[in-house]
Amino acid sequence: MWPRVDGMRAMELGTPDDLRTELNSLVLGGRKTATTGLLAEYVEETEGLEFVGERLALVDNDGHAVATIEITGVELTSFGEVGWEHAAAEGEGDASLEEWRAGHRRFWEREGTPVQDDTPVVCLAFRIVPAAGPATPGCAKSPHR
Repeated sequence: MWPRVDGMRAMELGTPDDLRTELNSLVLGGRKTATTGLLAEYVEETEGLEFVGERLALVDNDGHAVATIEITGVELTSFGEVGWEHAAAEGEGDASLEEWRAGHRRFWEREGTPVQDDTPVVCLAFRIVPAAGPATPGCAKSPHR
């Protein structure tokens, strides 16, 4: 089971090191609005796929929430079928789909899970949920973070 933070499933990008710090910075800066995960990780952790409208806690290296994101798209596909629009939305500076694929292959291979073109992946699109400001007299307080 994936960690829960503030009552939400945690979104842990990359690995807990400089990579996560960099990826979180891209999200917080608005450049990264998508990510890709291996379907096998969901199966291994007995987790269901995210769903449109679900809110997740984006966590840092210590497991603390740095933002709340809302899922805006979910697509189950194969690694070889991931399109440029999704790859570019990952915001990591890849100049082409081939460069994106090579970088992701290297990452997953380092993690011990080499991928092939037919490897099932989950493509997520998301947005940052703006933080609620202080309550104003006469206004209802938002139940969401």
